[in-house]
Amino acid sequence: MFNPLGDLQKLQQQAQQMQASLQKEQVTVEQNGIKVVVRGDQQIQEIEVDGIMENRIVEAVNEAIKKTQELAAKKLIEISTQQR
Repeated sequence: MFNPLGDLQKLQQQAQQMQASLQKEQVTVEQNGIKVVVRGDQQIQEIEVDGIMENRIVEAVNEAIKKTQELAAKKLIEISTQQR
């Protein structure tokens, strides 16, 4: 039988497991003297420009990503409340 709360909790657990798994993964791209290391959950770990670590860029990019994720969540909430 359909149990909305049980299904929601199951989906929430799966999302948390996926998030934890993605945090452990990394992608590294090196191109034109720039090296970028990004976790699977889209958090920048490291940026190097010509061998020099650029923590200010890392912080700014991570903040921009956070703001876009907040914007997407807000839009999703707006859409879901309009459909009710």
